[in-house]
Amino acid sequence: MSAKANLKAAKAALDAQDYGKAVVEAQIVLASDSQNYFARLFLARALEKQENFDDAAKTYQAAAKSKPGDSQAWLGLCSVYEAQGPKRVDEYREAAVKAAGVFADADDKHRCQTVVNKLTSFAKQHGSTAQYKRVLEVSLPGSPVYEALEGRIPHPSLTYTRLAEITEDEEAQRIKHEIGERRTRIGARLGQVTTEVMRDVLGSSSLESLYQEVINWSNDDEVRRQYEEKLLQRAYDLLVVMPIENKARKLDQVLTLAEGMVIIRHPFQLAWDLVLETRDMDDFRDLDVHILREYVSFFSEAGLAKVLQAWLSSELSPFPPPPKGEDDAEDAVKPKETTPEDRLLLMTDGLSKGSQSAFAHRLVTDYYLHLEEHESAADTARIGLKIITAESQKLGMSMQNTRDALNSTLGTALVHFQAPRNHGEARKLFEDILLRKPMSTPALIGLGLIFEETEDYGAAIDFFIRALEQNSGNIQVGTELAWCRALCGDYRQAQQELEAYLPSLKADDPRARDLRAQVLYRIGQCIWNIDTSKAARRSRDGAYARFLSAIKTNVSFAPAYTSLGIYYSEYAKDRKRGRQCFQKAFELSSAETEAAERLAQFFADQGDWDIVEVIAQRVVDSGRAKPPVGSKKPGLSWPFSALGVVQMNRQDYQQAITSFLAALRISPDDYQSYVGLGESYHNSGRYNSALRTFNHALEPPEGTQMKRSGETWFAKYMLANVHRELGEYDEAISRLEGVLEERPKEFGVLMSLLQTFVERAWGCLETGLYGQAVDGAKKAIAIASIVAKARPQAFNMWKAVGDACSLFSWVQSAVEPFPQEEVSTLLDTAAGDEMYSLLADIDLVHADGADRVKTDGEGLAPSLPGPLKAGILAYKRSISACTHDIHAQAVAWYNLGWAEHRAYACTEAKVGKKYLKAAVRCFKRAIELEAGNAEFWNALGVVTTTLNPSVAQHAFVRSLHLNELNAKVWANLGVLYLLQNDHELAHQAFGRSQSTDPDYAHAWVGAGLIALLLGESGEALNHFTHAFEISDSSSTITRRQYALSSFDHLLATQSASNDLTKLIQPIFALEQLRTQTQHDLPYRHLAALFLERVGSLTAAIDALAELCASAEAEYEKSESLAALARFAQAKSDLARCQLAASAFEPAAENAETALDLTSDVDNSGLDAEARRKLRLSAHLTAGLASHKLRKSGEAIAMFRTALQESGNDPDVVCLLVKVLWAHGGPEEKSVSREQLFECVEKHPQHVGSVTLLGAIAALDDDADTTSAVKDDLISLRTKDGLLPTELNELDGLLAALAGLGRDEVGAESTELTEAQAATLLTPHISQSWSALAELSGEGYAAAMALKTAQKAVPPVGSMDSAALATAMAGVGLVGDAQRAIFLSPWVGAGWDTMSEALS
Repeated sequence: MSAKANLKAAKAALDAQDYGKAVVEAQIVLASDSQNYFARLFLARALEKQENFDDAAKTYQAAAKSKPGDSQAWLGLCSVYEAQGPKRVDEYREAAVKAAGVFADADDKHRCQTVVNKLTSFAKQHGSTAQYKRVLEVSLPGSPVYEALEGRIPHPSLTYTRLAEITEDEEAQRIKHEIGERRTRIGARLGQVTTEVMRDVLGSSSLESLYQEVINWSNDDEVRRQYEEKLLQRAYDLLVVMPIENKARKLDQVLTLAEGMVIIRHPFQLAWDLVLETRDMDDFRDLDVHILREYVSFFSEAGLAKVLQAWLSSELSPFPPPPKGEDDAEDAVKPKETTPEDRLLLMTDGLSKGSQSAFAHRLVTDYYLHLEEHESAADTARIGLKIITAESQKLGMSMQNTRDALNSTLGTALVHFQAPRNHGEARKLFEDILLRKPMSTPALIGLGLIFEETEDYGAAIDFFIRALEQNSGNIQVGTELAWCRALCGDYRQAQQELEAYLPSLKADDPRARDLRAQVLYRIGQCIWNIDTSKAARRSRDGAYARFLSAIKTNVSFAPAYTSLGIYYSEYAKDRKRGRQCFQKAFELSSAETEAAERLAQFFADQGDWDIVEVIAQRVVDSGRAKPPVGSKKPGLSWPFSALGVVQMNRQDYQQAITSFLAALRISPDDYQSYVGLGESYHNSGRYNSALRTFNHALEPPEGTQMKRSGETWFAKYMLANVHRELGEYDEAISRLEGVLEERPKEFGVLMSLLQTFVERAWGCLETGLYGQAVDGAKKAIAIASIVAKARPQAFNMWKAVGDACSLFSWVQSAVEPFPQEEVSTLLDTAAGDEMYSLLADIDLVHADGADRVKTDGEGLAPSLPGPLKAGILAYKRSISACTHDIHAQAVAWYNLGWAEHRAYACTEAKVGKKYLKAAVRCFKRAIELEAGNAEFWNALGVVTTTLNPSVAQHAFVRSLHLNELNAKVWANLGVLYLLQNDHELAHQAFGRSQSTDPDYAHAWVGAGLIALLLGESGEALNHFTHAFEISDSSSTITRRQYALSSFDHLLATQSASNDLTKLIQPIFALEQLRTQTQHDLPYRHLAALFLERVGSLTAAIDALAELCASAEAEYEKSESLAALARFAQAKSDLARCQLAASAFEPAAENAETALDLTSDVDNSGLDAEARRKLRLSAHLTAGLASHKLRKSGEAIAMFRTALQESGNDPDVVCLLVKVLWAHGGPEEKSVSREQLFECVEKHPQHVGSVTLLGAIAALDDDADTTSAVKDDLISLRTKDGLLPTELNELDGLLAALAGLGRDEVGAESTELTEAQAATLLTPHISQSWSALAELSGEGYAAAMALKTAQKAVPPVGSMDSAALATAMAGVGLVGDAQRAIFLSPWVGAGWDTMSEALS
């Protein structure tokens, strides 16, 4: 079959929808003719129908390639791609464009449009946004089919508009997506992320070109304007986010677009804003006034428009008002002129709305400067500079001219605002401008003004001359130049130049008014200084007339008022008018520091410190007190000194210190500021700083000269007060006495000296210097007598007298030297009966007579000591001396209350109860006057503790509510709970007191008392010891409890009783207690017992003898059993001490007296155990004394009685055996052996009995007994709890027993063995090693004896110096022998060893 037939068969098969046959037939043709066009068409069609789209597309493409000018292959491709939907949109577009192009070439416009329309619809339905955009571009100019379809498809402007809209939506979505994705990154910030995304999206966008095409093709002016706005906005947005190095070209495009819109007067605000804001001009004259007015017309509500409207109507505008229009009628109503107030309102409103407009800020800044609103000008300029910086970065423009203009305005404002505080900043600004613009007139003028203010007149003249060369008609510069010449001393030339400028300043010109007033004032100053004679200055035709003319020209010109004030004060002798002038000058300007100083001095003299503070603070706030760095102008220290005085009067000492320090930084030689600073330091409690300050003021370093005016006694007086506060009372007294030599009647100095003596006395009392304390109190009373003659109603004086008198009650041993007559005379000074009648009905203490002090009431006179009477009367007098001061009254009642309580504490409970009631009344009255004082409530709680515990608890709780950090109150509350037997609450209260103040001794005493009640004597002793160590010497309870607890511990611990080092502190405490409470007999008895234990027998005998006399007198007076018991106990202890002192006869006599006094069981006044111990002691004492007096019968009788009363106590048995054995009779020795055997049988563990039996057996040469005792000694040797003395006795006896058989074989080794055993059993005892060294002669044993001895010395052990010296001597070395002699020269072992070593 031919190819033609096959093609017909394929066509028929296609028509019959037999696509398989069609494929076969077409392939047959192609097999013979591979380039057959129709065969490819039929094959592609059949494959398409079989949905074999890929092969169909390839076949169509091959057909189209072979015959591109035929549309069938391209249409077939379109059909294949269309059938595949969204998969082949781009390929469909290419095929459709080819097909449309074929139709266009064939001028078949209809079929061409059909293909394009079908493509557009398909892409819109199935394609993406980008694909749809590319399809739309087919209908745009530049497309192959555009010319053929022009007029048949939508206008290009519409297509471009559609493309722009699609692109806008697409980019908006992209920006939103990118920001949301990138902001989730670590460290990402929203602002930075937004800028980066905008830069990426806008930089790759085609919107600008689309907008431009819309503008180019659109015939609608509205559309073109709309897209011109979009194009400008788009270009501006891209400019903002572009890198700085790429902004230049884009900025040109943006400004070109903006200027085009302004030229055609299109009211798009961004364009106009860009045009105005980017005008970087030096002078506003370079602006186009038409653009400004059109801007105001187009955007009347914009912030910049309001500012422009105000500025154009102001006198600063260089442009004339707009000409009257031709259409304006002659009789038309003129627009309302803008008033200055309206202009300011417009500018303020415009700035608030145009807060990002640098141009608006520049205009407003210039206007503020014109109005001399320098603060507002400076603030606005600073804001404008910030905006310029931001805009420069945004647009890529330097805007240097605008920046310089704002800096110039800022600098000029800073020159005048709070001058000279801001001159440093202004100078930097001007110098920076001059680097770029050396002839900048504002900068030259500004620097000239700065140098003029800093008194560098030469430099100021130079700058003013340079400025005048640039602007010769500037009168202000000329007048400033002339004034600088005057300030340099060239007054005549300055006057001539100023008078030459004066005619140019018309009096009726409001703009020249201020400058004319200034020139007149300066002419007056020149005249004032040219002729300084008194007559010339007093003349009303000279300077005075110029000053007055200046005020008439400008009534607000402050310097002229200052000069007139000086004229009136110093020459016209009208101080009132002068003060008024100064006040007016300072009201007008804070720069008038001369007027301010004179005003402050006047009001300080009047005592009106509030006004002084206002004046000084205003000067400080103005910045003129502290000159800028580098200024030659001296600072002003007086405002800071004045503020310091005001603040010190208000007790704001920290601020006063700051003010005085500021004054001294300005004037380091200001003596009065040093005094004020020192006083502020003193009043604020910073005494060391005050000490340094006053010393510097009175004795400045070499080369420093203080500016002193007047006397210096006050500084010396304050320095003495500082020494007093530091506790350096002797130095304070010396300095105060030195001040009194200059001013002997100065009340304040006398009072300070009085207070110093009182404080010194109480300080000595607290440190245990009781003699000095009494001496200080007597001197205080003497000073008070002097003060009372001048000021008998001085409250502090009577308080000090009361304190001085009360001190004698704390040192009762010094009651005798109390100056009774001097105090009586002092109390009678200007006294009335009503002054001492307060509470006299309760405490019965009042004054009667002019020369003495006495009390009235039954039995009262002997019950209240004279110092306490005088103290109470002095405190009562202090109450009458402060009736005008409620706070002082409260303190006075408080002091009287404690005096009454002290009287109660120093008298018997029955007699003193009235004083306690009076104290309650006093403290209640104090609380009524000042209920918020925690100390008053605490005092009330103390005095009501025994009277009414509920009231006391309420008072303590109230005090703690006011001040819970008061350890004293917590301790007092603990005492209250302790008295109520609530040990748990007491323990909590004492614990709280300890935690609040660990150094408060009474809290530890309270804790010790609770420990005693709980049976914990060891812990109690620790508490009492700590309390004694931290307490001051005025506390009696700490000494009492410490001494008692220490003695109880000695009785309970035998080893402690032998440690003399532990007895010293209790004796010291009791000695202090004796000085304070002379009649406290129980504790004097306790002191005697301690003295007995330390071997101070003479002192103990004296104390006990005095106690016996007191107890006997008391017993004879009262015949009470308690007095009898004290008498018997004292006699027994006295006898024992006399026995120890070898006074045997009085010892025996006193012991027998004690036995006689306690012979009656029921009438002895002692309990059974105490009576047994007393009688046992008396019997033993009497027996030993009789034995020493060789009265053996009496001695044995006493011992036998003691033995019976003690229940055969082993110690008593041992004592009796020793006496019987010493008597020497066979019968007595036999009895002693029997007693001893019986004792050992009953008490086999008693070391004393066993060792005594061993010694007697050895003396009797009783081998059996010796052997048995030796076994017992060896057994006892290993017993726990033996004392060192007992161990020494055991070892010594064993060694002695071993040594008795030296003549026998092996005796020496036995003795050595015993010594070695002793060292093994007690290696820590030096005596064991010493014995071993003596027997063996080995050096190592002697060395060990020395080492153990050194470790046993106090405080670790109890070895005394003699034993240590013996151990050192045993070593045998010269050095150790020397040390032994040095330690104990009375011990012969050291001397012997030295002799042997040197021989």
